Amino acid sequence: MSDDGNHGGDDRTHDGGADAERGTRGDDYFRRLVDEDALRAYLEAELGPESTFEVERHPAGHSNETLFVTWGSRELVLRRPPPGETAETAHDVLREYRVMDALQGTPVPLPETVLACENHDIVGSDFYLMSRVAGDVLREEEPERFGNPEARERVGYELVDTLAAIHEVDLDSVGLAEFGRAEGYTRRQVDRWGKQLAWAFERTSEVRSVPALREVGEWLDDHAPEDHPESLVHGDYKLDNVLYAPGTPPDLAAVFDWEMSTLGDPRADLGWMLSYWRDADDPEPAIPELETRFMEREGYPTRRELVARYEERTGIEFEHQRFYRALAVYKLAGLGEMFFRRYLEGNSDDPMYPKMEARVPALGDRAKRIIEGEEPL
Repeated sequence: MSDDGNHGGDDRTHDGGADAERGTRGDDYFRRLVDEDALRAYLEAELGPESTFEVERHPAGHSNETLFVTWGSRELVLRRPPPGETAETAHDVLREYRVMDALQGTPVPLPETVLACENHDIVGSDFYLMSRVAGDVLREEEPERFGNPEARERVGYELVDTLAAIHEVDLDSVGLAEFGRAEGYTRRQVDRWGKQLAWAFERTSEVRSVPALREVGEWLDDHAPEDHPESLVHGDYKLDNVLYAPGTPPDLAAVFDWEMSTLGDPRADLGWMLSYWRDADDPEPAIPELETRFMEREGYPTRRELVARYEERTGIEFEHQRFYRALAVYKLAGLGEMFFRRYLEGNSDDPMYPKMEARVPALGDRAKRIIEGEEPL
C-alpha cells in the first residue's frame, strides 16, 4: 500500500505481463502526460533519429506515472509525476534517477538509466528514461515456473540478499555520501508518522477512533533506538517492488520504486519488507485485498529464516525487531488513515479508501500483537 502522491510502492514499472494501454483514463489525460511531438524531438536530439516511435501508459500505479516508450529497437520506460504536481514534488523522479544512476555497476540489480530531463517543455514536468526489463513482478500469484520448494526458497533468499546488497553499498564510491541524513533517521520516522496520523485523525475521529494506534505510537516513541546502523535505505522495499527475470532458477533482475530512498537505518527497510511477508500460521491479513499470501506455501523461507540470512550477509543484528516490525505496520496504518480522511472529505473515488474505516483498526491491532509478542518473528 502506498500513498498516492508521495510513495512508489504501487507503481508497476516493469511488470512484463502488464497490459499497458494508452487510454486508461482517456485520451485527454494521456495528452496531459506527454506531448508526443515534443518527446520525439527530444529523443531524436539525444539518441538519434528512429523510424519507430510509440508511447503507451502503464495503467497501474498511484504515484509517479509510468509510460512505455518504443524508440527504434529500444524499449524504454519514462517516469514522471502526475500532472498538476508542484515543482517541489516533481523533483521526486529526479531523486529516483539520481540514486539509480549512482548504483549502476554495483551488485544492486537495476534497469539501465538512459536520460534525465528538467525541461518542462517536453512533457510538462521533470522526467527520466530507463531501459525496460523483462520478467515478472510477484504480486497476486507466483509464476508457474516457481511453483516448487527449491524455487520458492530462492525467491525469498534472492529478495533478502538484494536488500543486503543495497545496505552494503559504499556510499563514498558511488557519490551518495550526501544523499540524506542518516543520523536520527529512526526517531524522525516515528515523529513523522505520528504527525501524519494526527492529521488524519482530525477528520476521521468524527467517524470512529483508533485507540490502539495511539497506544502503539506511544510505545514506539518510548522504544525508538537512539543509535542505529547507517546505510543507503530503499524506503519501500518489498516483494512486489522487485522483478524476477524470465526462466529458472529465480533470479532477481531489478529493484524499482526508489522515490523514498535516502540514508538511514537499514533495519527499518528489513522491518518493512517483513511486514509484507507472511508465515503459514499467521493470523488473517489486516487488509486482505492488498496482502499477498502465496509465500505461506511449502518452500518459502519464514520471516525468521529471512532475518538469519540477512544477519549472515550483512553482519547487522536485527536488534529491537518488535520495534521495527511494529513501526512498519504503524506506517501502513498511517497511509490507510490518510486515505480514509481523503475519502471522507470527498477527495477520492478509490473504492479501497472507505474500507480503511475497518482496515486501519485491524492494522492497529496487528501492531499491538507484534509489540506484545503475539505475532512473533
